[in-house]
Amino acid sequence: QVQLAESGGGLVQAGGSLRLSCSASGSSMGNMAWYRQVPGQQRGLVAAITSGGLTDYAEIVKGRFTISRDNAKNTIYLQMNSLRREDTAVYYCAATRRRFTSARLASSNYGYWGQGIQVTVSS
Repeated sequence: QVQLAESGGGLVQAGGSLRLSCSASGSSMGNMAWYRQVPGQQRGLVAAITSGGLTDYAEIVKGRFTISRDNAKNTIYLQMNSLRREDTAVYYCAATRRRFTSARLASSNYGYWGQGIQVTVSS
């Protein structure tokens, strides 16, 4: 059974940094991604990565966030720098066993989701 375990969230001041991790167990993963959701809004893509390391980002996080992966550990990371109050959200890890050539996928392609982890940025 595949499980995704997220870690690294918490409270940080604006301008600070956090690093999220998502470890997959039960199967080797192909494409993986980070999404986030604010209450009352739809879940939106933050960053995505192929098994080969190609990446894609939401415009609002480009230049501030970096997604990476360690295939040996079946783990992805999201390094978040220059955090803003509007980055406050629940962050979700998503994964699929399939390997796509493109990093940007519709959310329906991800068959596995983590429980979500809170990131709060204070002013």
